[in-house]
Amino acid sequence: MTADLQRFAELVTRDQFDLAEVSLLLAQDAYPNLDVSAAQASIEHMVSVVKERLPEDAFAEQRIQALNHYLFDELGFVGNNDDYFDPRNSYLNDVLERRTGIPITLSILYIELARRLALTAHGISFPGHFMVSIQVSRGQLVLDPFNRAEPQSVADLRQRLAKVLPKAVADQTSLDPYLAVATPRDIIARVLRNLKHIHSKAGQIESALAVMNRMLLVVPESAEELRDRGMLYRRLDCFRPALSDLQNYLRRRPQAPDAIDVRTAIVELHQAATRLH
Repeated sequence: MTADLQRFAELVTRDQFDLAEVSLLLAQDAYPNLDVSAAQASIEHMVSVVKERLPEDAFAEQRIQALNHYLFDELGFVGNNDDYFDPRNSYLNDVLERRTGIPITLSILYIELARRLALTAHGISFPGHFMVSIQVSRGQLVLDPFNRAEPQSVADLRQRLAKVLPKAVADQTSLDPYLAVATPRDIIARVLRNLKHIHSKAGQIESALAVMNRMLLVVPESAEELRDRGMLYRRLDCFRPALSDLQNYLRRRPQAPDAIDVRTAIVELHQAATRLH
């Protein structure tokens, strides 16, 4: 395990960690020569620019307004509607360089900038669209960094919910469960799931495997991720690692709905591994 991967593994065991640093560390699979410190310095520079424009006693709304003006009006950060599934949208270094991303990576950047500006910011895993909540004098403000950090009213949120639930249900359902704070590990796991899906769909098996290796550092308790990695090893003809993962999956989920299929795969892998001797 490299020093950078060890750093990633150590950070994601904590309850709280710097989302920007971990996001940059995971990008090193795709960009082995990425200078994480330089990328972090660019974020700190952005913070310093906004701080210079604010009085020390600025209230939360002033800080948000200054951040939004700098980030979206001056720097031109924008949500990538044209090529949403471009993997570069999920790598924070690319988001910083290209100034475009998807809801979760733009939210990660926004959260870390906001926190450095003394704002209490958290991620929200709203169905289908990641957003940010910030504590202001009137309570919680929900912002959408994918759309220039537009504040979301209750009506806006219900309209979003109606995209995944029947409208009559969405109109009557409490929003509170959908506005729960996402933990740092939840957020990084969501980034990795996006990349897993993108690389797998594109047939980029080795890239998908690197993502899954990190995923299991973030959520080592996930039997399903273990199964998926085992199946990926199987596609790469890595018989013994595949056997190990799939056997461990069944130990954790002996009554899994796909247990028969997995057992069949295990038998085939045993036979293939035996032929290697």
